[in-house]
Amino acid sequence: MTIRLFLLTTLLFLGGCDKTPTGREQLALVPESMMAQFGSQTFLQMQQQIPVSDDPAANRLVECVSRQLLTRVAARFPGTPMPESWEVVAFDDPTPNAFALPGGKIGVNRGLLEVATTDDQLAAVIGHEVAHVLARHGNERLTQQLGITAVLFVVGLFGEGDADSERIIQALGLGAHLGIALPFSRAHEEEADVMGLELMASAGFDPRESTQLWRNMAAAGGGQPLEFLSTHPNNDSRIEALSERMAAALSIYQQATPANCEP
Repeated sequence: MTIRLFLLTTLLFLGGCDKTPTGREQLALVPESMMAQFGSQTFLQMQQQIPVSDDPAANRLVECVSRQLLTRVAARFPGTPMPESWEVVAFDDPTPNAFALPGGKIGVNRGLLEVATTDDQLAAVIGHEVAHVLARHGNERLTQQLGITAVLFVVGLFGEGDADSERIIQALGLGAHLGIALPFSRAHEEEADVMGLELMASAGFDPRESTQLWRNMAAAGGGQPLEFLSTHPNNDSRIEALSERMAAALSIYQQATPANCEP
Protein backbone atom coordinates (compact mmCIF):
# COMPACT_ATOMS: atom_id res chain seq x y z
CA MET A 1 0.00 0.00 0.00
CA THR A 2 2.85 2.38 0.87
CA ILE A 3 4.49 1.74 -2.50
CA ARG A 4 1.22 2.37 -4.31
CA LEU A 5 0.66 5.60 -2.41
CA PHE A 6 4.22 6.74 -3.20
CA LEU A 7 3.75 5.92 -6.88
CA LEU A 8 0.42 7.73 -7.00
CA THR A 9 1.88 10.80 -5.29
CA THR A 10 4.86 10.83 -7.64
CA LEU A 11 2.66 10.60 -10.71
CA LEU A 12 0.42 13.35 -9.39
CA PHE A 13 3.45 15.58 -8.90
CA LEU A 14 4.90 14.84 -12.30
CA GLY A 15 1.56 15.18 -14.00
CA GLY A 16 0.92 18.52 -12.36
CA CYS A 17 4.24 19.78 -13.71
CA ASP A 18 3.28 19.03 -17.31
CA LYS A 19 2.30 22.01 -19.41
CA THR A 20 0.49 22.39 -22.71
CA PRO A 21 2.02 24.44 -25.56
CA THR A 22 0.13 27.50 -24.26
CA GLY A 23 1.61 27.07 -20.77
CA ARG A 24 -1.46 25.67 -19.04
CA GLU A 25 -0.74 23.01 -16.43
CA GLN A 26 -2.30 19.64 -17.12
CA LEU A 27 -2.59 16.14 -15.72
CA ALA A 28 -2.18 13.49 -18.45
CA LEU A 29 -1.09 10.12 -17.08
CA VAL A 30 -1.83 7.67 -19.89
CA PRO A 31 1.43 6.68 -21.67
CA GLU A 32 1.64 8.39 -25.07
CA SER A 33 2.50 5.07 -26.74
CA MET A 34 -0.80 3.72 -25.44
CA MET A 35 -2.70 6.80 -26.65
CA ALA A 36 -1.13 6.34 -30.09
CA GLN A 37 -2.32 2.72 -30.15
CA PHE A 38 -5.81 3.83 -29.14
CA GLY A 39 -5.81 6.42 -31.93
CA SER A 40 -4.55 3.99 -34.57
CA GLN A 41 -7.10 1.37 -33.60
CA THR A 42 -9.93 3.89 -33.68
CA PHE A 43 -8.84 5.18 -37.09
CA LEU A 44 -8.68 1.65 -38.47
CA GLN A 45 -12.19 0.97 -37.20
CA MET A 46 -13.47 4.09 -38.92
CA GLN A 47 -11.82 3.17 -42.23
CA GLN A 48 -13.55 -0.22 -42.01
CA GLN A 49 -16.94 1.33 -41.30
CA ILE A 50 -16.97 4.54 -43.36
CA PRO A 51 -16.15 4.70 -47.09
CA VAL A 52 -13.03 6.65 -48.00
CA SER A 53 -13.68 9.42 -50.51
CA ASP A 54 -12.85 8.61 -54.13
CA ASP A 55 -12.96 12.30 -55.10
CA PRO A 56 -9.39 13.17 -56.20
CA ALA A 57 -9.92 16.90 -55.69
CA ALA A 58 -11.22 16.45 -52.14
CA ASN A 59 -8.35 14.13 -51.26
CA ARG A 60 -5.75 16.53 -52.66
CA LEU A 61 -7.27 19.50 -50.81
CA VAL A 62 -7.48 17.76 -47.42
CA GLU A 63 -3.95 16.41 -47.81
CA CYS A 64 -2.51 19.76 -48.90
CA VAL A 65 -4.11 21.84 -46.16
CA SER A 66 -3.13 19.30 -43.50
CA ARG A 67 0.50 19.08 -44.66
CA GLN A 68 0.93 22.84 -44.81
CA LEU A 69 -0.32 23.14 -41.25
CA LEU A 70 1.83 20.27 -39.97
CA THR A 71 5.02 21.71 -41.46
CA ARG A 72 4.61 24.76 -39.21
CA VAL A 73 4.08 22.96 -35.90
CA ALA A 74 7.75 22.81 -34.90
CA ALA A 75 8.31 26.51 -35.58
CA ARG A 76 5.05 27.69 -34.00
CA PHE A 77 5.17 25.46 -30.92
CA PRO A 78 8.87 24.59 -30.44
CA GLY A 79 9.58 21.60 -28.25
CA THR A 80 6.07 20.21 -28.53
CA PRO A 81 6.18 16.42 -29.10
CA MET A 82 4.28 15.28 -32.16
CA PRO A 83 3.88 12.05 -34.15
CA GLU A 84 6.72 11.28 -36.54
CA SER A 85 4.27 10.78 -39.39
CA TRP A 86 0.63 11.62 -40.07
CA GLU A 87 -2.03 9.78 -42.04
CA VAL A 88 -4.65 12.01 -43.65
CA VAL A 89 -7.93 10.59 -44.98
CA ALA A 90 -11.00 12.18 -46.55
CA PHE A 91 -14.13 10.20 -45.70
CA ASP A 92 -17.22 9.97 -47.89
CA ASP A 93 -19.54 11.01 -45.07
CA PRO A 94 -22.07 13.87 -45.35
CA THR A 95 -21.68 14.89 -41.70
CA PRO A 96 -19.76 18.20 -41.36
CA ASN A 97 -16.99 16.85 -39.17
CA ALA A 98 -13.23 16.51 -38.83
CA PHE A 99 -10.97 15.05 -36.19
CA ALA A 100 -7.36 14.31 -35.31
CA LEU A 101 -6.28 11.38 -33.15
CA PRO A 102 -3.18 10.53 -31.13
CA GLY A 103 -0.70 8.63 -33.24
CA GLY A 104 -0.93 11.10 -36.14
CA LYS A 105 -4.34 10.47 -37.71
CA ILE A 106 -6.46 13.15 -39.40
CA GLY A 107 -9.91 12.56 -40.84
CA VAL A 108 -12.11 15.01 -42.74
CA ASN A 109 -15.67 14.23 -43.84
CA ARG A 110 -17.01 15.23 -47.23
CA GLY A 111 -19.77 17.17 -45.49
CA LEU A 112 -17.27 19.55 -43.93
CA LEU A 113 -16.04 20.59 -47.37
CA GLU A 114 -19.55 21.88 -48.08
CA VAL A 115 -19.47 24.10 -44.98
CA ALA A 116 -15.80 25.14 -45.00
CA THR A 117 -16.03 26.87 -48.38
CA THR A 118 -12.40 28.06 -48.62
CA ASP A 119 -8.99 26.55 -47.99
CA ASP A 120 -8.56 28.98 -45.10
CA GLN A 121 -11.78 27.82 -43.43
CA LEU A 122 -10.75 24.19 -43.81
CA ALA A 123 -7.39 25.07 -42.26
CA ALA A 124 -9.21 26.59 -39.28
CA VAL A 125 -10.96 23.28 -38.58
CA ILE A 126 -7.97 21.02 -39.16
CA GLY A 127 -5.69 23.35 -37.19
CA HIS A 128 -8.11 23.21 -34.28
CA GLU A 129 -8.23 19.41 -34.36
CA VAL A 130 -4.45 19.03 -34.66
CA ALA A 131 -4.13 21.37 -31.67
CA HIS A 132 -6.14 18.91 -29.57
CA VAL A 133 -3.50 16.26 -30.30
CA LEU A 134 -0.52 18.57 -29.73
CA ALA A 135 -1.94 19.69 -26.38
CA ARG A 136 -2.70 16.07 -25.38
CA HIS A 137 -6.32 16.90 -24.64
CA GLY A 138 -7.44 13.31 -25.28
CA ASN A 139 -4.93 12.04 -22.73
CA GLU A 140 -5.95 14.66 -20.20
CA ARG A 141 -9.66 14.01 -20.66
CA LEU A 142 -9.20 10.25 -20.47
CA THR A 143 -7.17 10.65 -17.29
CA GLN A 144 -9.96 12.75 -15.81
CA GLN A 145 -12.69 10.31 -16.77
CA LEU A 146 -11.00 7.15 -15.67
CA GLY A 147 -9.57 8.59 -12.51
CA ILE A 148 -5.92 8.34 -11.54
CA THR A 149 -6.34 5.06 -9.70
CA ALA A 150 -8.05 3.47 -12.68
CA VAL A 151 -5.31 4.69 -15.03
CA LEU A 152 -2.62 3.19 -12.81
CA PHE A 153 -4.59 -0.05 -12.58
CA VAL A 154 -5.02 -0.30 -16.35
CA VAL A 155 -1.40 0.55 -17.09
CA GLY A 156 -0.11 -1.91 -14.49
CA LEU A 157 -2.50 -4.69 -15.43
CA PHE A 158 -2.24 -4.61 -19.19
CA GLY A 159 1.05 -2.91 -20.04
CA GLU A 160 1.59 -1.26 -23.42
CA GLY A 161 1.83 -4.07 -25.98
CA ASP A 162 -0.22 -4.18 -29.20
CA ALA A 163 -2.32 -7.14 -28.08
CA ASP A 164 -2.84 -5.56 -24.68
CA SER A 165 -3.96 -2.31 -26.27
CA GLU A 166 -6.87 -4.11 -27.95
CA ARG A 167 -7.86 -5.62 -24.59
CA ILE A 168 -7.80 -2.18 -22.99
CA ILE A 169 -9.99 -0.74 -25.73
CA GLN A 170 -12.51 -3.52 -25.23
CA ALA A 171 -12.37 -3.33 -21.44
CA LEU A 172 -12.93 0.41 -21.32
CA GLY A 173 -15.38 0.52 -24.22
CA LEU A 174 -13.33 3.19 -25.96
CA GLY A 175 -13.33 2.41 -29.68
CA ALA A 176 -14.54 5.40 -31.66
CA HIS A 177 -15.35 7.14 -28.36
CA LEU A 178 -11.72 8.18 -28.03
CA GLY A 179 -11.05 11.61 -29.47
CA ILE A 180 -14.36 11.77 -31.35
CA ALA A 181 -17.35 11.24 -29.08
CA LEU A 182 -15.28 11.93 -25.98
CA PRO A 183 -16.21 15.53 -25.17
CA PHE A 184 -13.46 17.99 -24.46
CA SER A 185 -13.87 20.60 -21.76
CA ARG A 186 -14.45 24.26 -22.50
CA ALA A 187 -10.84 24.94 -21.52
CA HIS A 188 -9.68 22.39 -24.10
CA GLU A 189 -11.83 23.90 -26.82
CA GLU A 190 -10.67 27.43 -26.11
CA GLU A 191 -7.04 26.29 -26.06
CA ALA A 192 -7.45 24.43 -29.36
CA ASP A 193 -9.01 27.55 -30.89
CA VAL A 194 -6.05 29.69 -29.83
CA MET A 195 -3.46 27.19 -31.03
CA GLY A 196 -5.34 26.48 -34.25
CA LEU A 197 -5.63 30.18 -35.05
CA GLU A 198 -1.88 30.69 -34.58
CA LEU A 199 -1.05 27.55 -36.54
CA MET A 200 -3.19 28.43 -39.56
CA ALA A 201 -1.82 31.98 -39.61
CA SER A 202 1.79 30.78 -39.47
CA ALA A 203 1.06 28.37 -42.34
CA GLY A 204 -0.16 31.24 -44.52
CA PHE A 205 -3.92 30.75 -44.15
CA ASP A 206 -5.99 33.88 -43.49
CA PRO A 207 -7.05 33.72 -39.81
CA ARG A 208 -10.01 36.04 -40.48
CA GLU A 209 -11.71 33.13 -42.24
CA SER A 210 -11.92 31.29 -38.90
CA THR A 211 -14.80 33.47 -37.72
CA GLN A 212 -16.62 33.06 -41.03
CA LEU A 213 -16.25 29.30 -40.70
CA TRP A 214 -18.15 29.28 -37.40
CA ARG A 215 -20.86 31.47 -38.92
CA ASN A 216 -21.16 28.89 -41.69
CA MET A 217 -21.33 26.13 -39.09
CA ALA A 218 -24.13 27.92 -37.25
CA ALA A 219 -26.06 28.47 -40.48
CA ALA A 220 -25.64 24.83 -41.54
CA GLY A 221 -27.15 23.74 -38.24
CA GLY A 222 -30.43 25.49 -39.00
CA GLY A 223 -30.62 26.88 -35.49
CA GLN A 224 -29.57 23.57 -33.91
CA PRO A 225 -25.97 22.67 -33.00
CA LEU A 226 -24.28 20.39 -35.50
CA GLU A 227 -22.96 17.11 -34.10
CA PHE A 228 -19.48 18.55 -34.54
CA LEU A 229 -20.42 21.48 -32.30
CA SER A 230 -22.47 19.65 -29.68
CA THR A 231 -19.75 19.81 -27.04
CA HIS A 232 -18.22 23.08 -28.19
CA PRO A 233 -18.62 26.63 -26.87
CA ASN A 234 -21.48 28.80 -28.08
CA ASN A 235 -20.80 30.07 -31.62
CA ASP A 236 -21.07 33.74 -30.64
CA SER A 237 -18.69 33.22 -27.72
CA ARG A 238 -16.23 31.40 -29.93
CA ILE A 239 -16.32 34.10 -32.61
CA GLU A 240 -15.85 36.79 -29.98
CA ALA A 241 -12.85 34.99 -28.47
CA LEU A 242 -11.26 34.48 -31.90
CA SER A 243 -11.85 38.14 -32.78
CA GLU A 244 -10.07 39.23 -29.62
CA ARG A 245 -6.95 37.37 -30.77
CA MET A 246 -7.23 38.32 -34.42
CA ALA A 247 -4.76 41.22 -34.33
CA ALA A 248 -1.98 38.95 -33.05
CA ALA A 249 -2.91 36.24 -35.56
CA LEU A 250 -2.88 38.73 -38.43
CA SER A 251 0.61 39.82 -37.43
CA ILE A 252 1.74 36.19 -37.73
CA TYR A 253 -0.10 35.78 -41.03
CA GLN A 254 1.48 38.89 -42.57
CA GLN A 255 4.95 37.44 -41.98
CA ALA A 256 4.09 34.02 -43.41
CA THR A 257 4.36 32.73 -46.94
CA PRO A 258 0.80 32.56 -48.36
CA ALA A 259 -0.56 29.03 -48.48
CA ASN A 260 -1.45 27.60 -51.86
CA CYS A 261 -3.53 24.49 -52.25
CA GLU A 262 -4.92 25.27 -55.68
CA PRO A 263 -5.02 22.24 -58.02
